[in-house]
Amino acid sequence: MIPKVFREVIDLGDGREISIETGKLAKQAHGSVVVQSGKCMMLCTVVSNYEQKDLGFLPLTVDYREKFAAAGRYPGGFFKREARPSDGEVLTMRLVDRVLRPLFPKDYTAETQVMIQLMSHDEDVMPDAMAGLAASAAIQLSDFPFECAISEARVGRINGEFVINPTRAQLAESDIDMMIGASADSVMMVEGEMDEISEEEMAEAIKFAHEAIKVQCAAQLRLAEAFGKERSSRI
Repeated sequence: MIPKVFREVIDLGDGREISIETGKLAKQAHGSVVVQSGKCMMLCTVVSNYEQKDLGFLPLTVDYREKFAAAGRYPGGFFKREARPSDGEVLTMRLVDRVLRPLFPKDYTAETQVMIQLMSHDEDVMPDAMAGLAASAAIQLSDFPFECAISEARVGRINGEFVINPTRAQLAESDIDMMIGASADSVMMVEGEMDEISEEEMAEAIKFAHEAIKVQCAAQLRLAEAFGKERSSRI
């Protein structure tokens, strides 16, 4: 049987696009999406056992991996297997966890896993900027109790112009490197570094990223509705 695929496309405004697709891979997961920009492609799956544990916290696991196979390579040297997560992968896991965790109900204590795997590497695309989008999109397709769609975006500034999800080459020229996590209504996380800038410039950068995130959140809701998930079943 040919799977029915649902797809939404997000225009970044400078000729680049991010697509969110579901219905083809990991259909046994409670929610799964493939997020792609250029040749960069990542798969995110979410599952929960729905069994409430006698815990005082949410046992949420966020795992993000960039496999050598994504670039058509394999580990060299004595070990021919993938090693422990790199510092960059661990930091990406924390960035995603930090925005997702507060949006689950405080009394939700079922074990929940968010698994994000880079399947295809693109030298011009930084995949960590799309990890939050992938995680939230997969959750929107599930029936987990979750407050609202969120996303994360990297913002840079080159020659005085803000850029969403800049390439590695652009980021090398940028005087701002910030990751913003937000819902359509509010900013939830700001992390990064920059050269000396004023409070007004920082506020402008956050606002610029938030506007892009609103578009990404709207795309997630359209995808979920097309897939058949009513908004009331996802809150």
